[in-house]
Amino acid sequence: MRLRMAARLVRGLLVAIAATGLAMSAQAQEKKIKIGVIFDLTGPLAGGGSELEYIGVKIILDQYSKTGVEGYKVEAVYADAQSKPDVAINESVRLLEQEKVDMVLGFFSSAQCVPVAARVEQLKKFMWMTTCISSAVFNDKNYRYVFRPQASGDQFGMMTMDFIAQNAKEKFGKEPKDLRVAIIHEDGAYGVDVSKGNEAGAKKAGFNVVLKEGYSATAPDLSALVTKLKRARPDVIFHTGYNPDITLLLRQAREQGLKFGALMGHGAGYGVYEKLKEGLGADATYIFNTDPISIWLANQKTMDPKLAPVIKMVGEEFDKIKPGVAIRSAHVGIGASNTYVFMNDVLPRAIKKYGGVDPDALRKASLDTDIPEGGTMLGFGVKFYGEGTPMAGQNERSFPVVIQYLDGKSYVVWPKSQAQREAVLPLPKGTTYSNQ
Repeated sequence: MRLRMAARLVRGLLVAIAATGLAMSAQAQEKKIKIGVIFDLTGPLAGGGSELEYIGVKIILDQYSKTGVEGYKVEAVYADAQSKPDVAINESVRLLEQEKVDMVLGFFSSAQCVPVAARVEQLKKFMWMTTCISSAVFNDKNYRYVFRPQASGDQFGMMTMDFIAQNAKEKFGKEPKDLRVAIIHEDGAYGVDVSKGNEAGAKKAGFNVVLKEGYSATAPDLSALVTKLKRARPDVIFHTGYNPDITLLLRQAREQGLKFGALMGHGAGYGVYEKLKEGLGADATYIFNTDPISIWLANQKTMDPKLAPVIKMVGEEFDKIKPGVAIRSAHVGIGASNTYVFMNDVLPRAIKKYGGVDPDALRKASLDTDIPEGGTMLGFGVKFYGEGTPMAGQNERSFPVVIQYLDGKSYVVWPKSQAQREAVLPLPKGTTYSNQ
């Protein structure tokens, strides 16, 4: 009798131990971060740079899906915003509420980021923006769960104005007050924000602003805008657009005989050289673009040495996906670098210091980020403005650079600390748009 009772007790203990083991095993398997990734894979924004950002992000997430982070499995769930703000909002909510992702990451268009950020904050979920640059995303919003390591739009606009101001006398032979400039932009959150930076920079430099006008990025005809530019006779055009509106504008400018001394672009469509060349041919040469630096152009001598092999890996993986591309777009590196910052710096801290991947752990870990200049693949550092500040959630250490397309390659020409060569200014005599 006692033996039978003892046997039953042992069997009971074994069952209990087995059940506990299964529960612990299940708990271990549940240590996972599920990341919702949203980009425009269809529609006009896809070719304007969003698909390239997606590729850069995916390359990094694919690497971490193999290794995990601090014992957590990494699972990415991808969604297509279809180049539409309402779809971006709906997909974000679907991923958070139905797919049960722990956070959303990505986003290319500022027109999407402004409403999506408000919705995510309302839900008290976590959002990490790799790309969209509008200051309106953060300005006086005091968000707690939304973060962006990327440079903001006003920085883009100010950077190009400063570049031209510093070269006005030497390159154009004019004092800044005598330089005629036109500011044109798509009329979404992105274009409006950059144009505000352009305006502030023009005022600071003392430029003569002869035209300032917005237009719809989906407009089928921009000939009226070209006519206004012809009448205004600008020395320099500062343009913020996506594509195909950039190609449409410049094709119609060529047809109508518009002449100028320099064209300054600001990211988005200007960051995709292949599209510019496809639409404009040789006229893509000499165009300027302002963006965070391409990770393949950044000065690795001033960079954390651990980043060099990551940059190499991203380039090799991109070449497998898009073989034969003349210039690896800066968009790829922007997506890769800003995702790497989260995966390599923020996420491990959230898990180790704050106990997991819930929104508050990710928020606290983001606010602790303190990466010095040279600590990212884009060259800049990362430190977020804290709660209660006008731009809470924005990286205060980010900055863009000015590049120029020359002979099928891109070169950093400003600021001088990052410059690889001197800029060609103004457009050489005999080229399509030259006013020489």
